[in-house]
Amino acid sequence: MSTTTPRIALVTGGNRGLGRATVEALAHDGVDVVFTYNSHKEEAQGVVDAVTALGRKAEAVQLDSTRTASFASFAGTLRATLGLWDRQTFDVLVNNAGFAGSTALGSTNEETIDQLYTVHFKGVYLLTQALATAAEGSAPLLADGGRVVNISTGLARFVDAPYAVYASMKGAVEVLTRYWAVELGERGISVNTLAPGPVATDFAGGYLRASQEVQEASTGLTALGRIADTADIGSAVAAIVRDGTGWITGQRIEASGGFRF
Repeated sequence: MSTTTPRIALVTGGNRGLGRATVEALAHDGVDVVFTYNSHKEEAQGVVDAVTALGRKAEAVQLDSTRTASFASFAGTLRATLGLWDRQTFDVLVNNAGFAGSTALGSTNEETIDQLYTVHFKGVYLLTQALATAAEGSAPLLADGGRVVNISTGLARFVDAPYAVYASMKGAVEVLTRYWAVELGERGISVNTLAPGPVATDFAGGYLRASQEVQEASTGLTALGRIADTADIGSAVAAIVRDGTGWITGQRIEASGGFRF
């Protein structure tokens, strides 16, 4: 990683929820950030302003994670954006962008399954491939000695219907994490999964944040006696990529407050 400029992270889906919390936590740690957003440009600008207020630098770049054919173009845009730091590489990749989809057995259509697959598995795979590897004679955008964090979910360990397909895609990414830890390890790149438990976000229409009854039920199943807020998860991501943690790789790290032990 560069010692002459700040570390730079790329966070997908950084304009709201866990993504925004991750961007802000990294900025608190002195990391500059490029983050993607699909829509809600005004939210993205709000994140840029928040990072600027922390004394760090952020750039927002539009990316639709379902349009995997655009990833090569995005890589070019990212390379140009890194030029603002006089850099050709970045140091930390956080694969966060995603959405929940109800997939109860017997009432799930094929389109929903395809969307969940594209965003949570295919998109994660192909975007990481576009950024962490390069054709012979070219240099990857992800620097040697860098970090990759794939955001999973506690639902890959415990069951809460009706999120079977979403959880299965996240489970697949947890397997990818272990393979990538080996494939990228020779370049000194660590790859880990962070799996949040219940968090008060817009997930699944924000049902957890909106329902006091659901919050109380979840709190009763959590060792630390509360559900998480987004800052808990953002801080966990920032901790995983701090200096001195590079020997941790290929791991699934659950940030659930001890949910359903």
